[in-house]
Amino acid sequence: MSDGDFYIHLVCGATGAGKSTYSEALAKSVGGVRFSIDEWMQTLHNMDQPPELRFDWFYDRVQRNCTQMRNIAGQLVPLGVPPVFDCGLTNKKERDIFVGWANENGYPVRLHFIDVPTEVRWSRVQKRNAEKAETFQFEVTREMFDFIESLWEAPTDAEMRTLAGKRIAD
Repeated sequence: MSDGDFYIHLVCGATGAGKSTYSEALAKSVGGVRFSIDEWMQTLHNMDQPPELRFDWFYDRVQRNCTQMRNIAGQLVPLGVPPVFDCGLTNKKERDIFVGWANENGYPVRLHFIDVPTEVRWSRVQKRNAEKAETFQFEVTREMFDFIESLWEAPTDAEMRTLAGKRIAD
């Protein structure tokens, strides 16, 4: 592993920060397995979503998927395979769910915070929507982008120190 240590890797950043691209490269560099909430949601649930956007519908499914991801990750860790969670981790509460699981199991955590200005991220989202390239899972509308922005909570310096944080600025 490139870091020299084993970690549960948590990748956070607001919409359009580049979490998927970063997580793919990170998983390769540490010999790990990436868990992407966007891929799981697209494959398992998005085709069944109600016509109107309902946060509770998405949130319930995201939480169930993340529970299953952690269950699978718990099987990988004894094999020496580091999990890389690309699950949004939009706020401290969401990050604490993963951190609590890791702490309960004695797994060290490294938080990767991809810090990109809002206007750059929105531009990337528009480009991804138009190109439908490699990391495209579903179209993100401005309404969706702004809603997630309202939930976004960047990690504090204290959280970064506690979780062996690595800040990636763009």
